[in-house]
Amino acid sequence: MRLGVLDVGSNTVHLLVVDAHPGARPLPAYSHKATLKLAELLDAQGAISEEGIGRIAATLTHAMEVSEDKGVEALLPFATSAVREASNAEHVLARLAQETGVKLEVLSGADEARLTFLAVRRWFGWSAGRLLVLDIGGGSLEVAYGLDEEPDAAVSLPLGAGRLTSGWLPGDPPDQGDVRALRRHVRAEIARTVGEFNRFNPPDHIVGTSKTFKQLARIAGAPRSGEGLYVQRELSRESLEEWVPKLAAMPAEERAALPGVSEGRAHQLVAGALVAEGVMDLFGVEALEICPWALREGIILRRLDRLRAA
Repeated sequence: MRLGVLDVGSNTVHLLVVDAHPGARPLPAYSHKATLKLAELLDAQGAISEEGIGRIAATLTHAMEVSEDKGVEALLPFATSAVREASNAEHVLARLAQETGVKLEVLSGADEARLTFLAVRRWFGWSAGRLLVLDIGGGSLEVAYGLDEEPDAAVSLPLGAGRLTSGWLPGDPPDQGDVRALRRHVRAEIARTVGEFNRFNPPDHIVGTSKTFKQLARIAGAPRSGEGLYVQRELSRESLEEWVPKLAAMPAEERAALPGVSEGRAHQLVAGALVAEGVMDLFGVEALEICPWALREGIILRRLDRLRAA
């Protein structure tokens, strides 16, 4: 069957269309993205503005039209931290349902971590052993650890690249004092969670997902996406530590010219790099492997598992 996953995230609204069957690997058929930057559409009270709601509604309406054009049989719409944490979230969801017919499932941070972990487990298989999965989104950082398909520990921290850029790094390039202050904040937040994971055995395989890790790995020399999904891509902490001060000294326009960096995300790459560096350092990660599957694929796999069970 043809499934569509409609992801209302902190940076983009992303429609991923896949051909999927229980017991088989989902095959991507089409991808449609629209940049919204929801973190920038919040007012002083943390509510999504009326303008923002209108922009989301227009984007969802267009995504629904695209899904119909592509023959999607079932649509799985969900929202993450930007909508979840808005002070007027219930109003936003009701308005969107009324104006577009789309009823968004709002995922908790723990749900995000668990579903991303499921996708990574299925990608690497049981032979990967104990997994530590790190995922930097626009609004939050997810960390999950486990041996099975359900993680033994999963946390979500308000350390997304878009959120931090909006709140901490207004300059372009950012002020070095602001960069140092954000670095301290990021590491203090992460340090509070490390003990929860240290009680487990060391992971056998450490994985990074999300656009931030993919871009950082590409900058550090990983193969480009055109070489295929199955080419191994890694990011070492040593390479990342070399790049963080360079990225912080560049304006966004210069960052956008780096290999693998999109213009729409270049402005938030410094914050994302600080989070990546902090989580790798505090969790003692020397290098991690990039996984092409993440939250959207986890949503699809969960749906297929339910269909198979039924």
